[in-house]
Formats: sequence, C-alpha cells, structure tokens
Amino acid sequence: MHLQFPKDFRPAFFTTLKNYNKKKFAADLMSGLIVGIVALPLAIAFGIASGVTPEKGIFTAVIAGFIISFLGGSNVQIGGPTGAFIVIVYGIVEQFGITGLAIATVLAGVMLMLMGFLKLGSVIRFIPYPIVVGFTAGIALTIFSTQMKDFFGLQMDKVPSDFFQKWQAYFQHFSSINVWAAAIGIVSVIIIFVVPKISNKIPGSLVALILMTIAAYLLKNNLGVQGIETIGDRFTIKNELPGFAAIGFNLESVRMLFPSAFTIAMLGAIESLLSATVADGVIGKKHNSNMELVAQGAANIVVPFFGGIPATGAIARTMTNINNGGKTPVAGIVHAVVLLLVVLFLGNLTKHIPMACLAGVLVVVAYNMSEWRTFLSLSKQSKSTLAVLLTTFVLTVVFDLTIAIEVGLLLAIFIFLKRMTDSTQVSVTMDKLDISKEIESHSGNLQDEVLYLPKGVEVYEIDGPFFFGVANKFDDIMRELGDKARVRIIRMRKVPFIDSTGLKNLETLCKSSKKEKIDVILSGVNETVRAALEKSDIPRLLGEENICSNIHAAVERANVFTKEIERISHTHKRQN
Repeated sequence: MHLQFPKDFRPAFFTTLKNYNKKKFAADLMSGLIVGIVALPLAIAFGIASGVTPEKGIFTAVIAGFIISFLGGSNVQIGGPTGAFIVIVYGIVEQFGITGLAIATVLAGVMLMLMGFLKLGSVIRFIPYPIVVGFTAGIALTIFSTQMKDFFGLQMDKVPSDFFQKWQAYFQHFSSINVWAAAIGIVSVIIIFVVPKISNKIPGSLVALILMTIAAYLLKNNLGVQGIETIGDRFTIKNELPGFAAIGFNLESVRMLFPSAFTIAMLGAIESLLSATVADGVIGKKHNSNMELVAQGAANIVVPFFGGIPATGAIARTMTNINNGGKTPVAGIVHAVVLLLVVLFLGNLTKHIPMACLAGVLVVVAYNMSEWRTFLSLSKQSKSTLAVLLTTFVLTVVFDLTIAIEVGLLLAIFIFLKRMTDSTQVSVTMDKLDISKEIESHSGNLQDEVLYLPKGVEVYEIDGPFFFGVANKFDDIMRELGDKARVRIIRMRKVPFIDSTGLKNLETLCKSSKKEKIDVILSGVNETVRAALEKSDIPRLLGEENICSNIHAAVERANVFTKEIERISHTHKRQN
C-alpha cells in the first residue's frame, strides 16, 4: 500500500524510506539506542521538575518521541519533554491540577496543528530573537532556582512558588543542608561538564546518573548514611504501559486555560523549529516546518490521554542523534522504543536514583539554556533590543512565561512599528524635480532628467510602506504646509504596500481636495498597491486617468489641469 500525502505535508519518515537500506538502519539503530539512553535521565528530571511523576516524563518521551519522528518534517529531530516547558507546566499543575494540564496540552496541540495546516511554519521563525533569548534565560534562571532544595538536600516542607520568596526560604533553611546530598549534586555537575571533554560519544548526564546512583546505594545500604533522598522515596515507578484516561472538557476550563495553552503552543513551535533549523545547518538538508508543526500538534494532542506532559523538539537530543550518526526519523522511533523497554524491564532500578543527581542534571540544563554569552552580547546592542530582552527576562522570572511572551511580543511590535514609521519618509517638491538618478529617467536626454513643474503643482513622495503610522505622518505634513496648491502629485513608486488606515487617509485627502478644488494625481502605483486601491473609493474619486504609471505621465496630466485652470481663469477675467 502506497500512502499519498499532499506535497507540503509529507512526513520525512515516508520520504526517507524510498532509498532506505541496511547501512542507514544500522546507523539509525545505534544512534537511537544512544539517544534513548541519554533521554532517560532528562525525561525523569523534566517530569519531576514539572510537578508530575517521573514516569509521566518517560511516557511523554516515548509517545511524543515516536509521533514526532513518525509524522515530523525533519530527518533527525528528536521530540520529548524539554526544560523550556518546566516553568509553565509546573504553574498549570499548581493552579489547575493534572486535569488542567491535560486540557491545556490538548488545546496547545490543536493550535500547533492549525499553525501547520495554515502554513505558519515560516512565520513563527520571525519572532524577535531578543524575546527568545529573554524568556529562555528567564526559564533557565527559574529552573535553576527550583533545584536548590534537592541539590543541597535542604529540609523544607514546601518550596514557595514566588521567585523572591523561594530564595528567601532557601537562605532561611540553608543550615539544614545535607552534606552528602550536596556532594552528590556537585559531583554530578562536575561529571557532566568533564565527560564530554574526554569523549563526545558518552553522555555526561548518563555517566553521572549511573555513578551517583551506585554511590548513593552504597552509602545508604553499606555505610548507613541517611538523608540522601532518592526517586523511590518520593515516587513509585510501575513497570507497565500507561492506560488511556478520558479528559473532561468544558467551556469554562477551556476559557481559563486558553492563555496557558497558547503559551505552550508558541513555546513548542519556537523551540521545535529552532531545533530543526540548527539541525539543518549541520546535516545540510532543509526540514518541512509546516509538517513539523503538525507533528508537534499531533503529539501534544495524544500524549495527555496517557498521562503525559507537553513535548517539543529537543535541541540537545537532536544534536546527540546527529553526532552519533542518525540519518532518518527511524533513529527517533528507535529512541522511543528503547525508552519503552527501559520502563518495562528496568523501571524498578530508577527508584535508586538520588534526587540530588537529577537536580545536578537540571542545573547543567539551566546553564546551557541560559545562553548568557548571547544575553550579554544582545544587551550591548540598541536600547530597544535591551528593553525587549530585559522585559521578557524579568517578566518570565517574576511573573510567568505567559505574561512574558505576550508583553514581549507587544513591546517588540510597537518598537517595530516605530522603526517602520521613522524609516518611511515623506518629501515635498515644488518648481522642478531632478530624476537623473531614478529608473524613471529618460537616459541620454538631459532635458528629460529635470522635470519642471507648472506653477501651483506640488509633488509629495512617500518612501516606504504607507500604513497607519505613516498615514498620520503624511497628514501632519499636509497640514503643516497649509498652502493652496492647484495640483497635488503623490508619488508612490517606493510604497510596497498600503493598509486600510493608509487607504482611509488617502481617501479623506481626495475628498477634502475635491471640496477645495485641488486636483490629486497618483504616480508610480505598483500592482500590490493598485489592487488595494481598487477595493476602495479612490479610483472613482480621482478617475482612472489620474492614477498614472510614472512621474512623466503624472506631470503631463498636471499640465492639463493647470492649463484648464488658467483657461477658466482667463475666461472669468474677460467676462468681468
């Protein structure tokens, strides 16, 4: 049976199968095995840090990892739970519980699929870089701050959710530090940083996990050391597949969770497409961004019904896949199968993993996410860049990611509009117009390179988009002149587009000019702007003959008007 897919929505899995062979399978099998092992500690750590059980993190990596590889638009993308979701997921679980998280995740999945089907994959990538760096650094700091209790083995009943209260509580309870837990956390971080310097093939987090689990087991059972908390002390991981659980949707819950779902969708889209883009640069192939969004959406719709949490493309695991020879999405499917086998046959062993080690893993994840060098570099750029960067960062840390992304985007939009308005210039010319350096110049004829304007004719040139900000600017210039020109030529050769406010402003100018018996001529209107004009009342108000293709035709038309005005004036004088 041959599956047919629309051209723009063809999963990479089916495309790569056309030329698949034993050599590629061997490479995918080995890479998938390694990535699956690397993903284990991360899936457990992300699950616990998100406020759910470790097995939910693993189930998410299994189910979402399979779906994203099976349906995705990238050859090497590896999907699963990521550190970026920890903050938003933890907040949803705290406020709305596991059911609320499930509803928000499904809604986010629907949004992601709609983004893909509407072909918004390329648009998502245009989100300003300072916003991405700002909220990523904010998430990193938040993740780091949530791990101090387990990292140092502090004796605290509950960690406050507020950032400042959290650190205040840490300092108040720091005297209760468990030296052994702190040692395990610190050594874990050292191992994770040192191992890659010895070999890039061996994941440092896995080495730390194995060594620290053995060390904690020996300390607890052979040397009688107490106070080293393990996963088994806090959670129970069952050696069984997750069961299907219905989710109770209602209008009220959808309304309340919609903002959180939007944040999950935006975050998932940004991270997955960034990961896929980075992978493209390494493997030299281009991913299908729209199909990638569809796959991310499908994964997030299915996962909650099996107790999972939000998932997206993971840069670290994707790069691990590439570095270990992964060629096709089969490697991602193998990684999911490996994780499933670990749950079924080795699930009981995970209970011995010390919480301090997992905290160490997340501390390193937070450090890598922070991109502090990029943060410092951006902060030295323009004031507007610094404003967006710091606003997004502070709001992420102090409030939450939903507010940070919304305010960050609004601020970036306002700054963009301000720059667009400033970059669009409106100039006024009288008497003569030098077009010697313009495309509209008649080369070879010096006389044609200077257009002499009849008395009473003014040329207004708009250089840039004619949207609402510029429309007001144009109107202000017209008011400042305050003269009574006989003919106004509006040159629009450098106007790439015009919005509804620009059309309304131009239409108002045409009506007011008509009342004042001033003729208006448009010059150099391109096809895009002309199509917009046709949907307005402007062609009827001006007359088709007054919408000219170039400045020469516009000036000739102005000459006709001025001669007619002079003729009428002379006639009127003779009659008097």
